[in-house]
Amino acid sequence: MNFGLVNVPVGVYPATQDKGIHFNQFEAGTSDRIRYKKVNERTGQEVETANIVKGVDLGGGEFVILSDDELTAAEPERSRYLEITDFVSLDEIDPVYFRATYYLAPEGDSAGRAYGLLRKAMAESHKVGIATMVMRNKEYLVAVRPQGDVLALETMFFPDEVRSPTRELPNLGEVEDPTEREIKMAEMLIESMEGSWDPSRYRDTHREKVEALIEQKSKGKKIVTHAAAPANKVIDLMEALNASIAASSGRPKSSTAAPKVDRQAKPAKRIAAAKSAPPKKAAASAKKATPQPATKTPRRKAS
Repeated sequence: MNFGLVNVPVGVYPATQDKGIHFNQFEAGTSDRIRYKKVNERTGQEVETANIVKGVDLGGGEFVILSDDELTAAEPERSRYLEITDFVSLDEIDPVYFRATYYLAPEGDSAGRAYGLLRKAMAESHKVGIATMVMRNKEYLVAVRPQGDVLALETMFFPDEVRSPTRELPNLGEVEDPTEREIKMAEMLIESMEGSWDPSRYRDTHREKVEALIEQKSKGKKIVTHAAAPANKVIDLMEALNASIAASSGRPKSSTAAPKVDRQAKPAKRIAAAKSAPPKKAAASAKKATPQPATKTPRRKAS
């Protein structure tokens, strides 16, 4: 990784892991796996992988077929360098641009000093580095940001990959302006639910239920299912706000008070600012989330 004439050799490590439950498919009443075949839709005959080429449907029955050699020639140039071209404020970046998070770790005995310098300088200046990189034959826009004791890398969408809500959401223009009273009630509800960010408070309850179900069935236990309760339809908005405030009054509060947020700030900036947690808290979160030992995590090297 380079910024100016300073070179920082780093390794790229995934910051998150997928814990979703992945299912296989079987024929009902058997233990026979279901497999997919690649079939010619006109003849119904199976086609070998070696005889399959890639193409793009232009519409109207027209197609453009591309060979592997042509696609290889168009691939982005593989580079071992992550060149930071700009430093910007994190709160200027709408979170919709972020894809996935990786950790950057210094590689080699001489990398630690330059790594620490870049991390410290960005933390004190409240800036993040913008660069591009190639990973798995795809070019990404990336943001390098300080996160506690490490540098984190956020892969990002390019501007033309982000959809415009004003142009593409069908009913956005039909949203009615709320009354002043409704706004006050909504603000009261938000304040009554205010708390500090603590990721340990949240769990994937659906995954936990499925894991428990799998464990029970593996032990031969009979499973009894219950129909979901019908959702309550609330028509009156003020009635819903009043009921919500009353319900939240008995809600347990966080142990620490939430920091006050500028109510005039743009929503996108508030969310982005929340992503830039104070160094000590962020470091604690990183330690909880990072699998140990780190050396066993697959990585991609960059310099």
